[in-house]
Amino acid sequence: MGADYYKVLGVARNASEDDIKKAYKKMALKWHPDRNQGSEEASKKFKEISEAFEVLSDKNKLGEEGLKGGAGPPPGASFPGFSGFPGGTTFTFTSSGPGGGRAGGFSPSDPQRIFEEIFSGGFPGFGRMGGMGGMGGMRSAFDEDDDMGASFFGNMPGGIPRSSPSAQRASSTPATSQQPSEIVRPLKVTLEELYNGTTKHLKVGRRLQDGTTEDKVLEIHVVPGWKSGTKVRFPRAGNEQPNGEAQDLVFVVEEKPHPIFTREGDDIICYLKIPLVEALTADLVRRTVEQLDGRKLQVTAPPGILKPGTETRVPNEGMMVRKAGSAKRKGDLIVRWDVVFPGRLTPAQKEGIRRILDSST
Repeated sequence: MGADYYKVLGVARNASEDDIKKAYKKMALKWHPDRNQGSEEASKKFKEISEAFEVLSDKNKLGEEGLKGGAGPPPGASFPGFSGFPGGTTFTFTSSGPGGGRAGGFSPSDPQRIFEEIFSGGFPGFGRMGGMGGMGGMRSAFDEDDDMGASFFGNMPGGIPRSSPSAQRASSTPATSQQPSEIVRPLKVTLEELYNGTTKHLKVGRRLQDGTTEDKVLEIHVVPGWKSGTKVRFPRAGNEQPNGEAQDLVFVVEEKPHPIFTREGDDIICYLKIPLVEALTADLVRRTVEQLDGRKLQVTAPPGILKPGTETRVPNEGMMVRKAGSAKRKGDLIVRWDVVFPGRLTPAQKEGIRRILDSST
């Protein structure tokens, strides 16, 4: 008789997919080898938990019922439960030769791989590792606006590694990796904040070497003119690692989209609409633009007929120039005139425009 996977995860037989995921998360964190000093018992338990989750993640529960009787799913069958997670992967059951796998050809996937898929990209609330320089176990507690917070989880100093020697003992496919020396997170700021400057306060929690947690508030002074990609580093402010060293926290500036302005280098761009009739006939076209600091600027279009794409440049109303040795202190505000054409014309209007334009050539 095979294992009772519901019992392994401690869930009822009618448990929902969400209940199964929650149970796996809780038990995987509890029995991960890195949290148990590489204990063989923990490694075995971790492997059993991963196998149970892999089987029960099959929406049709085909594998669990078959495996209890030793039958197993068909060779090469895949369990789609993982492929449904954002950024997830489909894990496949393959047939195994003598001495390998389970009865019926079931071969469990690498438990560390499952663990990484779930906690690196499979669940909302956990930032993906890719492209962020290795964020370890830093839970994504940043909201969509300005409430910048971060917390770390687990007794794994330095967060969850991609792999470690103790985890490899519970894995069917060994891998090696080093603890990340820094944790990188986005610092989302508005264009107004980059224009005027501001101060951000970030509440950060970290895991200490003795297993306790520590909270602190970090202060970041956003300097006028900063660009997306600007990095702010807090040395040794991250999780403590087994060797006593602490990771650096690095925040990378990300500019939020603005409803009116866009940024091009040190210049800021604004589009102003003007009806076709005004673009063709007005002697003077003037509009009021509210600047990013709240000032009202009067912007005048070039004289004559305004063609689509015509620009008006207002010097020294752009972003602060941060480049050392630059002759310019600030960039420019560039207004691009967006000529709005009518959606329809009557036959009489078309004929009138035709006569007017023919006579002007």
